[in-house]
Amino acid sequence: MTSQTLEIKLSPQEASDEQIIASRLKKESRWPSGADFFYRILRKSIDARRVPVMFILRCEIDSKPFLIEPVTRYPEPVNRGEAVIVGFGPAGMFAALELLKQGIKPIVLERGKPVRERRRDLANLMKDRSVNPESNYCFGEGGAGTFSDGKLYTRSKKRGDIQSVLQTLVEHGADPSILYEAHPHIGTNRLPAIVEAIRETIIRLGGEIRFECKLTDIHVESGRIVSVETTHGLIKTDRLILATGHSAHDIFNLLAQNKIGIEAKPFALGVRIEHDQKWVDSIQYKCESRGEFLPPASYSLVHQSNGRGVFSFCMCPGGIIAPSMTNVGEVVVNGWSPSKRNGQFANSGFVVQVLPDDWKSIEGDPALGALRYQQRIERKAFIAGGSNLSAPAQRASDFVQRRWSRDLPESSYIPGMVSSDLHDVLPMEISVGIAEALRFFNKRMRGFADHRAILVGVESRTSSPVKIPRDRESLSHPEVEGLYPCGEGAGYAGGIMSAALDGISCARAIALKINVNQLK
Repeated sequence: MTSQTLEIKLSPQEASDEQIIASRLKKESRWPSGADFFYRILRKSIDARRVPVMFILRCEIDSKPFLIEPVTRYPEPVNRGEAVIVGFGPAGMFAALELLKQGIKPIVLERGKPVRERRRDLANLMKDRSVNPESNYCFGEGGAGTFSDGKLYTRSKKRGDIQSVLQTLVEHGADPSILYEAHPHIGTNRLPAIVEAIRETIIRLGGEIRFECKLTDIHVESGRIVSVETTHGLIKTDRLILATGHSAHDIFNLLAQNKIGIEAKPFALGVRIEHDQKWVDSIQYKCESRGEFLPPASYSLVHQSNGRGVFSFCMCPGGIIAPSMTNVGEVVVNGWSPSKRNGQFANSGFVVQVLPDDWKSIEGDPALGALRYQQRIERKAFIAGGSNLSAPAQRASDFVQRRWSRDLPESSYIPGMVSSDLHDVLPMEISVGIAEALRFFNKRMRGFADHRAILVGVESRTSSPVKIPRDRESLSHPEVEGLYPCGEGAGYAGGIMSAALDGISCARAIALKINVNQLK
């Protein structure tokens, strides 16, 4: 029998039973009775537009077993030189893996701690309100992605081989379902072990990772990088992948001080909005209870207000709101979910586009204008929260009506909240957009902006406020040969998957440059 691909619709309970799936596939394909039969799911999605909710499975069937060969193939030995990577988030990790595939030794510099030690600093942040500027939700092994849910959905279909990135994650311990889920995610509780496994692979194959090693300076001679200063000393290199993430503000300042070109970049700013997960389920699935076979529901919302996009961002079903500040004197929130997404609450970023006119009046280097705008709002949130890492918060209905909330509903944000008028914390161009969008979505999803929903501020690290330019072909900085801006922090990615793909692209650019030089 030849291989076939077909699509079937199943109830949530049917889609959880492998025998029922096989039986339906045999029936739909008219598979001969008694013939060998194997199937694999290529894509699994939910159709919640109608009642009852159905699963859509696109499957491949064959008379032979499906064999998944490893995508992680490495040459022996590693002998084509070295490259330095700054940052061990998704971009840095996959850049290191790709360099090893190309026979190049990666030397990874990570300012934060290994993931297990990093957990202690997160516990101190949550319970004791103590911020470690080098080890927090943004900095440390795995980067911000390790403790931010592990969403793997991306629209970056043309950036590279998405399936190979997913397969690499599976080879390092991720659930194989991420290979076919329409909106795959790993879960914050499972990501640390996967990150550790990737680290072990890099070291086993000849790579080097230096933790608590911070980049402090970049040396350039005749338009070419020649070395970097770190807290561990000088490293000579003519190949540097800069994958420091969107919160490495000191790196942006360092580049500006060294006259290495950077640009201010639009981002988005707002709050986290939190609801009871049961309410989200009831709205999205149009039922009182989703039952045991449907996953916790999510949503994705977009609105236009005065020429600005207002949208939900990083929606976390069954998750918590987490403190994501990287320095004392600021309050920043983000969200994450465990793998089962079984928490009481659902939260999402609810943000408005920040545009160049918003920061043009800020004094100082124009390239750092968006960063200064972001920092100013984070400091206002710190003061509004009582200057102790409590977050300013307001009931959604009170925010819309511009009323002070006399009390606040229960929330997942552990460090605590202070009732505040978020209109005084957020710039007017942002607060007006949020209020208008809340009214709009409350008409579509009754209860979205009522007294039970809470807004917690501020969600300001949606993307980098700085872009580090690079040549479209070589991916090297146009002014500094050998400097490869990479990932979210450089303005070329917007999540785990796009950052990983960008890391791979930068590693391949280095390998191509080596090939060209060897031919000369």
